[in-house]
Amino acid sequence: ELYVGCAGGLDANMTLPYSEEPTPVSGYAAARLTVKGLKGGHSGIQIVCQRANANKVLFRFLNAAPCELLLCSVDGGGLRNAIPREAEAVVLVPEGKYTTFAEAVAAYEKTVQDEFAGIEDGVSIRVEPCARPERMLPREAAMRLIRAVVGCPDGVQRMSMAMPGLVQTSSNLARVVSDGSTVKMQSLLRSSVRSEKFALGEAITAVFALAGATTELTGAYDGWNPDMQSPILKAMTASYEALYGRKPAVTAIHAGLECGIIGGKYPGLDMISFGPTISYPHSPDEKVEIASVAKFYDFLVHTLRNVPEK
Repeated sequence: ELYVGCAGGLDANMTLPYSEEPTPVSGYAAARLTVKGLKGGHSGIQIVCQRANANKVLFRFLNAAPCELLLCSVDGGGLRNAIPREAEAVVLVPEGKYTTFAEAVAAYEKTVQDEFAGIEDGVSIRVEPCARPERMLPREAAMRLIRAVVGCPDGVQRMSMAMPGLVQTSSNLARVVSDGSTVKMQSLLRSSVRSEKFALGEAITAVFALAGATTELTGAYDGWNPDMQSPILKAMTASYEALYGRKPAVTAIHAGLECGIIGGKYPGLDMISFGPTISYPHSPDEKVEIASVAKFYDFLVHTLRNVPEK
């Protein structure tokens, strides 16, 4: 495949401050609620696969729990450009409601399994007793946080009308973590349309402002608009046909490529992106197809030998 376009990106960094409170000395049981077993993956390339986001799965349950929950801590997701595979929260449950709470967790796991059947068959949502923390988030702050995360835009927002099957705009709530005084959250927004990227950032800013959180939009980089009349595209198409007897696939990708950033520094530069076949990027299963490395090298050398001189 020859890539001739990519999405731009923008980081949304949300911060919700709070003042910890002591946990009740009696009447509550501590529990650790975990979401595991999701596929995760690259938040650009795999976002179209409609995989579950562990942060969204966790907070959806916290929002709809059948009894009062006191939130002590949360830790979900990891890398900013990866779909979260795991998330956990430590909560306090009224002692007389623990069985009801555990049954609701089991029922919710079945609901998520049904909703993501064929996509997230390994999903696991579990609750287990744990040591009682000494501090917790204030009830009102916890509820504002939960509602904001539930309402935060996530996943595919719009598909491209120009290139069928290509995501145009998306968001990935990559990280939610408490540290005793703040909850820090991060979403990575992607779009091949610059104005949509910033509009999505404004929407997320508005959602978290309602919860009393601040949002900083940083790290913006431009996408790369396809040029189907590109001289290097024509040269590489000819080289590919000469080597393999067929035309290469020409496409764009809903992810950031170096060409997008380079093109922003050098407008009008003729560019193309290609390489060996990589599967499951930004996941523990990431791998390269070894046989494709030699093919990539031969193709590159043939192109360099035959590219027309200006």
